[in-house]
Amino acid sequence: MTAAWNDPRISRGMSTQLRLRREFLSAGHKPLGWKLAFGGPAAMERLHINAPLVGFLLQGALLPTGSTIAVSNWTKPAAEPEIAVYLGKDLPASSNRETAIAAISGLGPAIEIADVDHPSDDVEGTLARNIYQRHIILGRTDSAHAGGLLDGVACHVLRNGTESANATDPQALQALTGDLIDIVRHTANLLAAFGESLQAGQLIIAGSITTPLWVTPGEEILFQLTPIDTISVRFAPQPTNAL
Repeated sequence: MTAAWNDPRISRGMSTQLRLRREFLSAGHKPLGWKLAFGGPAAMERLHINAPLVGFLLQGALLPTGSTIAVSNWTKPAAEPEIAVYLGKDLPASSNRETAIAAISGLGPAIEIADVDHPSDDVEGTLARNIYQRHIILGRTDSAHAGGLLDGVACHVLRNGTESANATDPQALQALTGDLIDIVRHTANLLAAFGESLQAGQLIIAGSITTPLWVTPGEEILFQLTPIDTISVRFAPQPTNAL
């Protein structure tokens, strides 16, 4: 299989994206970790890629659970429930599976908030825009799931109080993202190709475990990743014109 970074679209897009990240860091922003996207089989086939795309996360994008976000002026807002993978050790490129497992210190829930303001079939442009990233909500980290262990983990996604998706076993949880350990290894390898690295203290949100939830003002999304934690986000109602 051809390495993802040898795709000219990915090479150019990642170079632009990571230059943007360096500019943010130079301006005083703090790193949080990395995000993956388009890792589902259908998405990879549509984009003609063989591995998920990778973007970056900054601490300034982090919001507490229960936050309300105004999206009335956004192009196409989406909420994506994801598994957050926390790293307790640096992970070099070309690490084997056992090394990657040993680097994972815990798992937790995440909801990424994105605004799809650019055609997703433009891989280079999507990467250059950091894959639509706007905000992220995180929950508690559970060290009982160090090593990426998903046994006993289930998810339920509620939209406006009604369940819209669920997954109750490891295979279902990874159906749209791929294997968590492979995801971590891919991220380390891709970043190394562009002079970056996975470091202890960083996290990876591993891609949406459901199809994207296209949200509108006034809605609420709640994500239960049992037995770890439950998190939620609200979207501010559409503002009314003053009389």
